[in-house]
Amino acid sequence: MKHKSLLVLAIILLSLKSFAQNDLLERLQVLQNKTVKYYNIDNYLITSEIFNSDLNDKRLNILYRKYDIKTKDLKSKNPEIPYNHIYIKKENSVSDQLTQKNSYYFVENKDKMTVIIRFSNMTSIDQDLEKKMVNLIVENTIPKENYASLRIDSINFAGRNIKLNNSCYWTNVNTVQCPYLGEMNWSLHSDLNSAQTALDNQLLITKTKKGIKIIYDELVEVEFEGTPTKAKKVVIDFNGGTSLLLGITGNKTLTVYYVAENIRNHYLACVLSFWNNDDITSTGLPQLLNQVMKINN
Repeated sequence: MKHKSLLVLAIILLSLKSFAQNDLLERLQVLQNKTVKYYNIDNYLITSEIFNSDLNDKRLNILYRKYDIKTKDLKSKNPEIPYNHIYIKKENSVSDQLTQKNSYYFVENKDKMTVIIRFSNMTSIDQDLEKKMVNLIVENTIPKENYASLRIDSINFAGRNIKLNNSCYWTNVNTVQCPYLGEMNWSLHSDLNSAQTALDNQLLITKTKKGIKIIYDELVEVEFEGTPTKAKKVVIDFNGGTSLLLGITGNKTLTVYYVAENIRNHYLACVLSFWNNDDITSTGLPQLLNQVMKINN
């Protein structure tokens, strides 16, 4: 009876581990550009690339310089990472309110090459998520369906396939731009609070940039993916050298909507934007934004 109970417990623990990993994979999006892979999940932006040498190679100093890692930066190991590796944690001040937290893992894979994985976010370090992602990346076990194609005619938007104009392109993972038709970026999160935090941080980063002036900042009623909700609408004007450069293209103001909502059982953070000289339809939005949102007057 005791052995049977232990077997049942082992099955339950294995099922929980599998569920947790599947939940992570449901939120993960990957984009590969040449030798670098970009990952988007929760409040993290992650990159990885492979260096054709092991951890003992003196040329690692070249990589440290590339990532602005100094000799004084503390190098340690994460006991939950089952590979030979070097772990480095750094923080960079973005503004009085924001600190960028970076984790670097230099991991030796089974081919004796070094996989460099960088985690970056504006909230707090989630060591459990980092451990799971390191394992997935080093073992190369992320399913193909989590990868987005570089050439896009459609996107997987929180479980819904959206057709795009053939002029659209990625500017980052989960960030699509369609000239004169709008731009949006999004991320999937473990809960709604995480999604809202991601939006708050994006807005704070925008407000720290030089040459901008916020001329409108209010909550507005919208319908996002068929769900009535509220979005923060921000209109940005530009001044100084930034204004002169934009004036050449006819851009004067940028309108941005920040939305966090539970969509199809996905906690989604989305930022949608367009310029004053984009092709704005009778809805008050350009074509790309019309695909996911309506303004309630």
